[in-house]
Amino acid sequence: MGFINQAKGLEAAKRAREARDAGNSVLVYKFIEANTNSKATAPMTGMAEQIQAVESEGWRLEQMAAAEGKAFTGERVALVCLFRRTS
Repeated sequence: MGFINQAKGLEAAKRAREARDAGNSVLVYKFIEANTNSKATAPMTGMAEQIQAVESEGWRLEQMAAAEGKAFTGERVALVCLFRRTS
């Protein structure tokens, strides 16, 4: 995983830990993939690792929705993920 995706994974894990420590049973998290070509079928670089980072803190991905948008820097894909505590 590249430096940016690694940093995103660490931040996601931190936020998941904070939500767990606060006693939350549901976590909704938005992951954004940069520099994508929405017309290509390919792995979403770093997304699996970021989701795994949240799941490593005791969460399970329950639902996911995807959205595409264009910002000043180009196309972006956002995954909005609903996680539930595993215990």
